[in-house]
Amino acid sequence: TAGGKALCEQIGVRGYPTIKFGDPDDLQEYQGGRDLPALEAFAAGLGPQCGPANLDLCDDAKKAQIEEFMALAPAKREEMIKAKESEIAALEEGFKTMLEALQKSYSDANENKDKDVEVLKASGLGLLKSVSTHVKKTGSTEL
Repeated sequence: TAGGKALCEQIGVRGYPTIKFGDPDDLQEYQGGRDLPALEAFAAGLGPQCGPANLDLCDDAKKAQIEEFMALAPAKREEMIKAKESEIAALEEGFKTMLEALQKSYSDANENKDKDVEVLKASGLGLLKSVSTHVKKTGSTEL
């Protein structure tokens, strides 16, 4: 709805249905199946995850990374977040540009194919098929 548009844009919802899960500050997109058994299996595995509020759920590498990030000045963390989000935006834009080029290439190739098919049909293909069928039916090549 219009009321949720800003929130959807903020968390990266681009279409329906989109399922997000995890830390509200770092929502992840669900990529699994959409049937009931797949969703039930996924939901059964949900729960608290590794993060600053749940260090006991983290492995040593994640704990070290969290400690490193916690030691940074707030401005530095924000700078790093913006830089990484900019990298993601650039990747998305590059993908979008490539996809548009592929779509144009497909459209051009399809148009060229259709023109070539029409040229072949106009060169007498229909008449050739009619003659072939006539000869098969009558057994004669005489007019």
